Amino acid sequence: MLLIEGVLAIIAVVVAFVHPQAGSRWFELLERNFARLARKRGIAIITVFVAALAIRAALLPVFPIPEPAVHDEFGYLLAADTFAHGRLTNPTHSMWVHFETFSVIHQPTYQCYGPPAQGLFLAAGKLMGHPFWGVWLSAAAMCAAICWMLQGWLSPSWALLGGVLVILRFGTLSYWANSYWGGAVGAIGGALVLGALPRIRRFQRVRDAVLMALGLAILANSRPYEGLILSVPIAIALLAWMVGRNSPPLIASLHKVVLPMVIVLGVMLAATGYYYWRVTGNPFRMAYQVEQETYGVAPYMIWQHPRPEPVYHHEVIRRMYVDALPEAFELSRTAAGPLSKIASLWIFYVGPALTIPLFMMIFVLPYGFSWSSMKRGTRFLLVAFGISLVAWLVEVFFTPHYAAPAAALILALVLLVMRRLQVWSWRGKPTGLFLVRAVPLICVITFVLRAAANPLGIPLSESYTPAWHQAGPKPFGRLALSKILDQLPGQQLVIVHYDPSHQPFDEWVYNEADIDAAKVVWAHDMTAQENEDLIKYFPSRQVWLLQADQEPPKLSPYVRNEGANLAGKIVNTIRSY
Repeated sequence: MLLIEGVLAIIAVVVAFVHPQAGSRWFELLERNFARLARKRGIAIITVFVAALAIRAALLPVFPIPEPAVHDEFGYLLAADTFAHGRLTNPTHSMWVHFETFSVIHQPTYQCYGPPAQGLFLAAGKLMGHPFWGVWLSAAAMCAAICWMLQGWLSPSWALLGGVLVILRFGTLSYWANSYWGGAVGAIGGALVLGALPRIRRFQRVRDAVLMALGLAILANSRPYEGLILSVPIAIALLAWMVGRNSPPLIASLHKVVLPMVIVLGVMLAATGYYYWRVTGNPFRMAYQVEQETYGVAPYMIWQHPRPEPVYHHEVIRRMYVDALPEAFELSRTAAGPLSKIASLWIFYVGPALTIPLFMMIFVLPYGFSWSSMKRGTRFLLVAFGISLVAWLVEVFFTPHYAAPAAALILALVLLVMRRLQVWSWRGKPTGLFLVRAVPLICVITFVLRAAANPLGIPLSESYTPAWHQAGPKPFGRLALSKILDQLPGQQLVIVHYDPSHQPFDEWVYNEADIDAAKVVWAHDMTAQENEDLIKYFPSRQVWLLQADQEPPKLSPYVRNEGANLAGKIVNTIRSY
C-alpha cells in the first residue's frame, strides 16, 4: 500500500506539470458544494463525526471488531472492566504471583499501568455491549475535534478538508480505530487545547477556556509526557497574549479565561490525584512509576541509566524487561534510533500523499518557507512541532500513538503548506492547484483499495505495512481459545506453559478485574507445588494445561503431580504442629 500510494503521488506530480487542467470541471463542482457545507461550521463538525462513525460501521463486515493482541490493549481492557463495574481499582489477589503479566500492576492494587482516559472510553463501550464501541466513539470524536481545531487556524473549507483527511488516514482503518491500544483519545486532548488557543485570543469566551482545560485534563490522563510538552508553548503563548499590548483588560482575562480554567483543572487534578491515591496509595505516584520500579531495567529517556535487575517470578517477564527492552534502549542511543522514529512518524502521519505539498514547497517554492513571510500563527505551530519532535526523539520507546497529542498540529501544518501551494503556477499553468486537489484524491483511492483488499483476496504485505493502513495488531489465538472455554460448563483454570523460545509479546496470561468470579482464569506454569497451591485455591474449576508454543497451541487437561501432592500434605502436616 505504501508503494501504491507512492506511485500515485509520482503520477500526480507528472500530470500536474503536463496537464494540470485535468478534471477541473469536476473538481470545481465538488469544491463549490464542499465550501457550502464547510461554511456551516457546526454542521461540518457533526458531519465529520457522523461520517467517521458510519464509515467504520459499514466496514465491520470487512474489518470486524478487533481482537486484542498487544500488552497495552489487555491492560486498558482491565481498566475498562474495572471502571465498568464501578471501581477505580481492584484489591491485590492472594495468588497474584501466578497472574503477573505485562502492562498490569498487582501491588499495591491490581490495575492497568497506564493513565485512565483510554480505559474510561473502553468502559463506556463495554457498557454499550463491547469495549470496541468506545474505540469507535473515540475515533469519531477525534475526527470531529481535529476539524473543530482546524476551524480556529484555517478557513472553513480547509478545516473540513482536514476532517476528511483524518477520517481517511486515522479514523477508520488505522490501528487507532482498530485496536484497544489508544491514540485517538490523546489526539482529542491535543485538538481541544490547540483549537481553544486562537478562539480565546479572539473572543475571550468562557466556553473556550473550559474546552482548553478539558483538553489539558485529557492529555494528562492519556499521554502525560507528550501532552505536557505540547502544552508548554501553548501556555507561553497564552500568557504572552494576556500581558501583551493588544490584550484585553487583565480583569476580563482573569474572569473569562483564567478562572474557568483554574476551576476545571482544579476539579480534574483532584479527580486524577484521587484515582492514583486509590491505585498506588499516593496521589502523586502514577501506576507507570510503580510498573517501572517493580519490573523495569531500561529507562524511559535516553540520558538515563539502566536500573539494576529486580527479582522476577517468571522467566518470560524477565526476558522481556532484561533482554528485549534494553535492546530498544541501546538502539535509541544510536543514530538509527531517531531515524526510525522519524520514519514511523512520516509513515503514519504523512505518507507519500501528504508529502507531495511538502516536497513541492521545499524544492519548487523555497520562498514559501521564509520565516519572515510566515504568519505568526504558522510560526507558532512550527515552533510547537519542533519542541514536540525533540521531546519524542529523546524517548527510549516510541510508536506513532505516542505523538497523538500533536496529530492535529501536524495536519494543520500540512494544510497550511497546501494552502500556500495552491496559488503557485508553472509556465502559467495551475500546477499547484492540481497538486493540492490530487492529495485528497490519492487518499480516497488508497483508502478504497485498502478497504477492498481483503474481500477481493488481494494480499497485503505484513512486513512494515504503513501503520495507518493496518487494521489492528496481529492476533495469536487467545480470543479463539477463550471463546471455546467460555462455552464449557463450569469455571475454568488455564495454566500456561511457555517454551524457552517463547516470544514475550504473545502473552496469554491476562485476567478480568474480578479474578475469582471470572469464567476463565489464566495463570503462569510454575513449580509443581506452586501449581498445586493455585489449584487448591480454585477447587471447583476444571484445570487445563496450555502449551502455548506448539503449532497450534495445545490445550489438554492438567495432570496433577502426585509427588507434589504428597509433599504438600507433609508440609501442611508439619505446619499444623
